[in-house]
Amino acid sequence: MGETTGTTRTAGVTGSRESERYDVVVVGAGAAGLNAALVLGRARRRVAVVDAGEPRNAPAAHMHGYLSRDGMPPAALLAVGREEVARYGADLIDARVEHIEPAGADADAGAGPAGSAAPGFVVHLAGGPVLHARRVVVATGLRDGLPELPGLVERWGQDVLHCPYCHGWEVRDRPLGVLGTGPGAVNQALLLRQWSADVVLLAHTLALTDDERERLAARDVRVVEGRIVRLVSDDGRLRGVELANGQVVPREAVFVFPQPVPRDALLFGLDCARDDNGWVTTDRTGRTSLPGVWAVGNVADPRAQVVTAAGMGAAAAFALDHDLAAEEVERAVVRYRASGAAVPA
Repeated sequence: MGETTGTTRTAGVTGSRESERYDVVVVGAGAAGLNAALVLGRARRRVAVVDAGEPRNAPAAHMHGYLSRDGMPPAALLAVGREEVARYGADLIDARVEHIEPAGADADAGAGPAGSAAPGFVVHLAGGPVLHARRVVVATGLRDGLPELPGLVERWGQDVLHCPYCHGWEVRDRPLGVLGTGPGAVNQALLLRQWSADVVLLAHTLALTDDERERLAARDVRVVEGRIVRLVSDDGRLRGVELANGQVVPREAVFVFPQPVPRDALLFGLDCARDDNGWVTTDRTGRTSLPGVWAVGNVADPRAQVVTAAGMGAAAAFALDHDLAAEEVERAVVRYRASGAAVPA
């Protein structure tokens, strides 16, 4: 069987694509969404991937912890992924999804290419185009809620970092700081000690307990008191952290624990169930409480790294294909019985 080739386009392009039905519409072309689309494309499913072009890891020069892709620029991974997905016939659409709604039981809008009459979903793109899908995968990721400290955003992803497993090796044995802007800072400082012998916790607004101070001292992590005023940079490099008393604590890299904020408005609009912390709940395949909707990657798990998110996308695709196939078999049996054909002995 010869290979098929998908298309890349922007929303609003006139043509027949907007009126076609898809087995699956994937929202988000990060590692999770692209890997889901890859597996589904290889299963000969009709797939569209819609992406607004706002990857979370865009500020990072390299990604790590992904076997065979360690050190690869995130943008390069996504470019290769898009090429691979298109090779199996998926449509890649550069657009923003405004909202998703169930198609309605009396409409054939969700009828898939394989002949299913399932209600499905209507996916509304910014600017007017509408896509119809039997199933939906939401892989829209999250955004990092960063503390409002002057100089921090400018260095984010370079020498202002979050994940030791992503960036710890690159700053090993250098003077490191941890910004005390949240409750995760103490554990972050304790963990970073294995990458450097010079780790400082800048307490900022944290009220450290005696137990925390003891653990930090035992780990040889120095605590510097005082409110942080700004991060000091020079010649495109972080130089230190300035405190309210004017002291500048020299540091070559600092770590901060951001507040993960899921980009889950689409799931909220579909009324998918959430846990006590407000995150969408899913089963191990990413299936949400709403039949036909899957959520994968950082929109469902803030701890997922790139390799983890890719695996989540694959798991969802396997489950999705089984779900679609089961529906097709059931409907085929109904048609078969309606035809009056005798059951083979």
